[in-house]
Amino acid sequence: MKTVQVDLAIVGGGPGGYVAAIRASQLGMKVLVVERDTLGGICLNWGCIPAKALLRSAEVYNLMKKADSFGLSAGNLSFDFPKIIQRSRKAAGRLSRGVGFLFKKNNVETIFGTGFLTEDGNIRVLDVSGEETARVKSKYILLATGAHPNQLPFAPFDGTRVLSSTDALVLKEPPRSLLIVGAGAIGIEFADFYRTFGTEITIVELLPHILPLEDEEIATVLHRSFQKRKMKILTGSKITGVEIGENSVTAQVETPKGPQEIVAEKMLVSVGVSPNSANLGLEKAGIQTEKAFIRRNEMYQTSEPSIYAVGDLIGPPYLAHVASAEGITAVEHMAGLDVKPLDYTSIPGAIYAHPQVARVGLTEKEARKQGFDVKIGRFPFTANGKAVTSGETTGLVKLIFEAKSGELLGGHIVGENASELLGELTLAKSHSLTHLSIRKTVHSHPTLSEAIMEASSDALGEAIHI
Repeated sequence: MKTVQVDLAIVGGGPGGYVAAIRASQLGMKVLVVERDTLGGICLNWGCIPAKALLRSAEVYNLMKKADSFGLSAGNLSFDFPKIIQRSRKAAGRLSRGVGFLFKKNNVETIFGTGFLTEDGNIRVLDVSGEETARVKSKYILLATGAHPNQLPFAPFDGTRVLSSTDALVLKEPPRSLLIVGAGAIGIEFADFYRTFGTEITIVELLPHILPLEDEEIATVLHRSFQKRKMKILTGSKITGVEIGENSVTAQVETPKGPQEIVAEKMLVSVGVSPNSANLGLEKAGIQTEKAFIRRNEMYQTSEPSIYAVGDLIGPPYLAHVASAEGITAVEHMAGLDVKPLDYTSIPGAIYAHPQVARVGLTEKEARKQGFDVKIGRFPFTANGKAVTSGETTGLVKLIFEAKSGELLGGHIVGENASELLGELTLAKSHSLTHLSIRKTVHSHPTLSEAIMEASSDALGEAIHI
C-alpha cells in the first residue's frame, strides 16, 4: 500500500471530478483523482456522448429516407446496427482517452479503485478484490461520485428483458417492441432512436405530459411528432405490475381510461436516479445527508468545510455541464478566489430527440405561478427561411418575458438544432437581457436563429414574418 500527499483529492472522474481536477491544477494545486471505472464517468462513457452518437446515426438515417424530397436518390437503404453501436462506443472511448491525455498535460495523478472517506479525513482506496492499495492524505477533498438509475421495485434490471439506460446503449439488434417507462430526457431519446430503426414503441409516463420538466406547449409539439411516427404514448399512467417471460415483458398499466396490459419484447426503465452516496464513509467523516443526497452550502462545502461535493451526488439538476460548473466553483473557492454562486435559474438543458427540445429559465406555468405578469413571444419554424430550405419546419421558439421590464424569464425551443440555438438565450437570460435587446440585435439571414429575434418581436407585437 502506498501513501500519497496532495492538495486536492477528488473521488470520481466524471464531468464534475475531471473538470475540477484540471481547473485545480491550473490554480497550482497538486491533484489526485480516484476513479473506480473509466475516466469521464457515466456521461462520457455510458450517457451523454454515446447516446448522442446513436442519435446522430438515427438522424442521418431519417434524412436519407427523405432523400427524394431533396431531389436525390438513396435506393436500397439499409443499416448495420452493430456498426451503429460500435461507432457510439468508439466515440466514448476516444473522449475518455482524451481525459487521460488532459490529466497528463495538467499533471493530474490518477489512482484506479474505489475511494472511501476515513474518520481522520483521508481517503482509502480499495481495488476490485477489496484490498486497500493506497491511502490519500489531502488538504481538500471533492466528492463527485455521481448517481445510478432507479429501478422499479417489482422489476429490477436484468440486462435482458428489463433494461437500464446503460443496457439500452449496447443491444445487439433493435428489439421488435420496447416499452419505455418514464418520458424524461433519457426515455424520449431512446424512443426516438429505436423507433427510427423499426422498433414498436410504447411510452408510459406518470405525469400529465411527456418531458414533464419542460414547457407543456413545447412538449406537446414533440408528443404530436412522436404520434405521427406511430409511437403509443400513455400519460398520467402508472405501471402497477410486471411479468417477465422467456421472450417478452408483460406490464399492467393504470391509465386515465382504465387498466391496460402491454406486452413488449423488452422494457426500458428511465424513472430518475439516486446518488452514489452509500458506502462512501460519509458518516465516519461527519458528512450530513438528506434523502441520501449530500448537504452543502453555495460553495459546495459539506458539513466538514474541507470536504466539498458536486454533481448528481448533491441533487438535481442532473446535468453534466452543471456538475462541471459546480466543480470549477468549488476548487476556485478552495483556492481563495472571489467566487460567485452558480445561477441555477440560467442553467440550459436539451433533449436530443428529433425534433430537439431545449430550454433555459422558467416555463410559462412556472412564471405565472411565481406571480410574474408575462408577455409571450412565439415564432414557428414553418415561417423561417432556413428551416424551410432544410426541410425541417416542425417546431417553434417560445420566449417568456416579464411584462413591465421586458426581462427574459424563460426561453424554449423545439425544432432542428434547438440545443445549439439555446446558447443565445442562455446568454440573454444570464445577463438579464430584454425582448427589445434581442429584437434589436441583427441576426444573419437565412438562419434558424432569426426565429429567436422574431419571437422577441412577437412579444412586442412587431413580428414581421407571421
